[in-house]
Amino acid sequence: MSANSRLTIAAHAVTWIGLYQRRGHEVATSEQIATSVNTNPVVIRRLLAPLSRAGLVASRRGAGAGWMLARDLAAITLLDIYQAIEPGPVFAMHPAPPDPGCVVGHGIRPALTAVYGDVEAALRRELARTTLEDVLRDTLNAA
Repeated sequence: MSANSRLTIAAHAVTWIGLYQRRGHEVATSEQIATSVNTNPVVIRRLLAPLSRAGLVASRRGAGAGWMLARDLAAITLLDIYQAIEPGPVFAMHPAPPDPGCVVGHGIRPALTAVYGDVEAALRRELARTTLEDVLRDTLNAA
């Protein structure tokens, strides 16, 4: 099973838009952002659409079309990005109920539900601690 990179790509895109705007540009095109991420502009548009619905970025159509921040990088956390693009839980139970007559089938859901709840809470707590301003700072320091 491969890891999900949607959060990473979305954080990259929004951080890039923020830096691009700080450098005096009003809007960034999907093509420009995709070049930095090294992906297709369609991937960028598909990720930025839910971020726009969440009020994190905005788009402009027509002449001078592109993407811009709707909030400052310091006001956007990784949790904001995560909640916009991954609204469901990290882990889920199998959709078919297990055999209730089996000792494992009977108790697996309650056992895993508690663990999964703790993991989800820890993930959200950690993502909430990091703003995209932090990400930009650390990115520029790494370069």
